[in-house]
Amino acid sequence: MHLETFPTGPLGCNCSIVMDPASKRAIVIDPGGDLETIRARLTALEASVEAIVHTHTHIDHVGATAGVQSTTGARACIHEADRFLYDLLPVQAAMLGLALPETTDMEGSLRDGESLHAGGLEMGILHTPGHTPGSVTFVVTAGGGTHVFTGDTLFRRGIGRTDLWGGDHPTIMKSLREKILALPDDAIVVAGHGANTTIGDERARNPHLR
Repeated sequence: MHLETFPTGPLGCNCSIVMDPASKRAIVIDPGGDLETIRARLTALEASVEAIVHTHTHIDHVGATAGVQSTTGARACIHEADRFLYDLLPVQAAMLGLALPETTDMEGSLRDGESLHAGGLEMGILHTPGHTPGSVTFVVTAGGGTHVFTGDTLFRRGIGRTDLWGGDHPTIMKSLREKILALPDDAIVVAGHGANTTIGDERARNPHLR
């Protein structure tokens, strides 16, 4: 597996490109902004994008989705429970003082327990609500290791806020304990913002999970 993650947009959302090197087929996770940067990386990799997927639909995670879709022709996917948030992008933009991004058609096709494929790569989908009703976590196991893309559900030493539209603290804690912390301790967590961590490290040191 080839993986690269870089911050995008005004709030530094981590965008990830996950690619099968043999076929050069890829999945883009959370293109939050900086369209030209994402385009440049996809061009350099000679990647063929199978899907553009989102851990949730807060504005900082979808800012460049329409542009990436226009460039690649790939389908853009969310969990259906977050569609209302995508419809509220004008409200989100006004609330945060951000420019309203171009919008596109989003497939509500991300479902718990199902998988996405890009060449020989398989990406599992976990529905992990709490930060938003349709928050999802993506899990890729390749080359003997596991990477977990948690969006804004789990951070290094933190968890997602639950005081915005559809957020719920008991629900996020249930998602964390029953689904995310059930993953291997050595799984690398790629959060929606900030540095990587591991499941085991957060289990031991995250004050919200004790």
